[in-house]
Amino acid sequence: MDYYKALGVGRSASPEEIKKAYRKLALKYHPDRNQGNKEAENRFKEISEAYAVLSDPEKRKQYDTFGADGFQQRYSQEDIFRNANINDILREFGINLGGGRATFHGGMGGGPSFFDELFGVGGMSGMGGQAQDFRHFQQDPRRQQMVKGNDLSLELPVTLEEVLHGSEKTISLGHGGKSDKVSVKIPAGIEDGKKLRINGKGAPSPMAGPPGDLLLLIRVKPHPVFSREGRNLVVDQEIPLSGALLGTDIAVPTLEERRLKVKVPAGSKPGAKLRLKGQGLPGAGGARGDLLVRLNLKMPAKLTADQRELVKKLAATGL
Repeated sequence: MDYYKALGVGRSASPEEIKKAYRKLALKYHPDRNQGNKEAENRFKEISEAYAVLSDPEKRKQYDTFGADGFQQRYSQEDIFRNANINDILREFGINLGGGRATFHGGMGGGPSFFDELFGVGGMSGMGGQAQDFRHFQQDPRRQQMVKGNDLSLELPVTLEEVLHGSEKTISLGHGGKSDKVSVKIPAGIEDGKKLRINGKGAPSPMAGPPGDLLLLIRVKPHPVFSREGRNLVVDQEIPLSGALLGTDIAVPTLEERRLKVKVPAGSKPGAKLRLKGQGLPGAGGARGDLLVRLNLKMPAKLTADQRELVKKLAATGL
């Protein structure tokens, strides 16, 4: 179920907008106003669950992060409604949930509460401090999901060389005073900001469920020589003015610690890039990007007397 769609609000809705949407829908669909209407009961159940999640900052964050399926793995129905302030919201427009029944005051009907029928009465604290029970969900095997432990998030620094070849790292994690060594494979070509998920290496469950996962945020370290543009690598190379005008040969370093001889064509402009095919980083399919050699002019800080005379002669020719 999409909780935002259930309440008819956008994903960026403010807490007040969420509260207002629930007020409106709860008044419309509460079963005491829709006697015998099973569809209204189901709709009321949906919007109440949606409000219980989206009105809680932490639950909303978890829902936004992991989506509906991931959220349901982490929260049982009991957890969803724990500490929800649904009672307080309903009282604002004349619905009393005290004593295990909800009735609309002011001539809008009575009868058994939807919360009585759906959740039962007594035995658990929640929903704005009233005594409510969730036996309906506890008796439904489809709802009996063990609570998963929290996920752990860590940043994992990698070098460009590790991005090129792939690597395997060992991480030390501390759980309950014990150290746990985790081996992590870094796939070749991985990008900065990507996440690796290691199943079952997160925090232990507080309710005898499975442990959470370990989420590793990849941070590619800056390289002293190369920068990255997707699958391509960029390296700066200085050439003298004569080399730019007349052409020259240069030795270009690669990430694999080799040097390639490259011809710079005559008339090359500052900032021009020469492309060396297949000397970049691997992509998802294994094919490598290119190495881009960015040309920069090496300008002397001071000219000799001979150089100055030569430059004057060149200037006289219009160069």
